[in-house]
Amino acid sequence: MSRSFAEFARDKRGGIVLIFALLLPVVTGMSAAAVEYGSLVKRRSELQRAADSGAIAGVNQFKLANTDDASAVRTAIAMARAQAGNQRPVAAAAEVVGTHSGVRVTLSETIVLTLGRLLNLPSLDVRVQSTAKLAGTTRLCLLALDGLSMGAFHLESAARITASDCSLYSNSINPAGIQGENAAVAQAISICSAGGYAGRANFSPQPATGCPVMRDPLAHLPAPRIEPCLDLGSLLNPKKYVEDPDNPAYGKNIVTTVATLNPGTYCGGLHITKGATVTLRPGVYVMKDGPLVVDKKSSLEGVNVGFYFTGPRAGLLFDEKSVISLTAPKEEPMRGLLFFEERNLVAEAVSSSLVGSLLGGVGGVVNGVGSLATGVVGLVVELPPPLGGKGKPKPPPGGPLPLREYRIISDEARTLLGTIYLPSGRLIIDSKRPVADQSAYTVIIARLINLYDGPNLVLNARYGATDVPVPRGVGPSSANTELSQ
Repeated sequence: MSRSFAEFARDKRGGIVLIFALLLPVVTGMSAAAVEYGSLVKRRSELQRAADSGAIAGVNQFKLANTDDASAVRTAIAMARAQAGNQRPVAAAAEVVGTHSGVRVTLSETIVLTLGRLLNLPSLDVRVQSTAKLAGTTRLCLLALDGLSMGAFHLESAARITASDCSLYSNSINPAGIQGENAAVAQAISICSAGGYAGRANFSPQPATGCPVMRDPLAHLPAPRIEPCLDLGSLLNPKKYVEDPDNPAYGKNIVTTVATLNPGTYCGGLHITKGATVTLRPGVYVMKDGPLVVDKKSSLEGVNVGFYFTGPRAGLLFDEKSVISLTAPKEEPMRGLLFFEERNLVAEAVSSSLVGSLLGGVGGVVNGVGSLATGVVGLVVELPPPLGGKGKPKPPPGGPLPLREYRIISDEARTLLGTIYLPSGRLIIDSKRPVADQSAYTVIIARLINLYDGPNLVLNARYGATDVPVPRGVGPSSANTELSQ
């Protein structure tokens, strides 16, 4: 007898098989979806790590000397693509953010979806982004080494310093370690003073104060070898061309014509005058016990040349109507150094008034004054007065310091490519036109740095635009790398 429908409905034998058969497609689909979702998450994580690696590699390029934006972008893209793998085509893009202080990397990839086709979603675009930035001092291009003086870095009147891609730094712990007066302007990535700053100059950005004192980044550099004195022969005739030939401030080697000079030691210095046109052959020019003076409408040009100043009578004067074009060497012993000064002067005596001027108003700071004075006090012969009517330069704001003096008042000193390193000297720039603006890069490290009247000192940082290297310790960044997504 056949079973009734009611009995069949009450019979649960085989129900599990039926339910399993009905749910199997759903469970299989959910499992496949979970696997595919897991693959998407994994791939996105891989792309994110690749973008992070690319951004870090790119921004770290700015810690190297000869790096420009294009090099950082190329490095970032190459690293990101290498880390992403080549199983699928990955679109990579990178850009520099900030002022040489960050790199942003963007990666995107189209991933084919197996189950997405059933939902009319055959593929999915995955996009990740990462930004790495440098935190800290970047691209040092000016450092005033003096640790005590008022106005160790000083500018006044219409003086201007433009350092759009690098940083300005003063080691002076004086409350007025950086001084800017009247309509002076200082523009840089960052401006930092170990002490404070004073004056009404237009600083952009405002200087940070209380910064840590920076060690001399070039203290490790050895001095070049000093060879026997050169003899200029027929080019030397001081009694004919100089009114006071016995004044050692004028130098003993005098050129008054068109000449090509060889590297070597110029005992008593070198005086280029009376409209002379001088070209320097590559190498190191040692100014021993005398200054380098270019005046009276003379010109000085040299490629791959470096100047080393030694002895208490050493110094430099580029007069107002002189024409100067100099590029630092690419090889040792002065690789990347345009000017290099002997670090110490012979000490004579330290008076109480001198110690007071060294302190520059920093009450109670006496540790190390003796050693500082010993390093800078000496019989320094003043440079000859410039011929442009500007007379003697003003004393440093903190009082007279017997330092070697390096004075650039030339209106045609547009190319000064390399590093100016004057650890026991005072650099004075007092021209009417831009200085060093046609240089790929210029770095200045001096004990005191003073800008007067109307110069525009331009400190470029286009390291990749020249094959002249930057000495280790300056130019490149010493910052830490921070990552953000």
